Amino acid sequence: MTLDLVVFIRSRFDEELEKARFAGNVVLTQPERFGVAPEDAAKHARFSVAVAEARLALLDDTVAPYLGTAGPYGRNAEFQLRLLAAPYVEHPDYPHDEEPANRPGSTA
Repeated sequence: MTLDLVVFIRSRFDEELEKARFAGNVVLTQPERFGVAPEDAAKHARFSVAVAEARLALLDDTVAPYLGTAGPYGRNAEFQLRLLAAPYVEHPDYPHDEEPANRPGSTA
């Protein structure tokens, strides 16, 4: 399940990065269409891409390498993975555990 969740989250983050880059390019080339100043469009585009890149870096550099390790590092990585996955729990491709108690946000 953990590996499936890493693959799922990485795919979502890759999609978000691609969307941020595309949207940034559209807004940068047509800021008047969106009613924003070119400077503001550039700032927003950089911010959106940076957020998407930061999520990927968090997953790849501080979560995935520690998954499955013993002790607090492994538990912390598992918890961080679940937090990163929580916004996507309703996504049709989310790799749910068999038991609802293991799902992010579950109260069962």
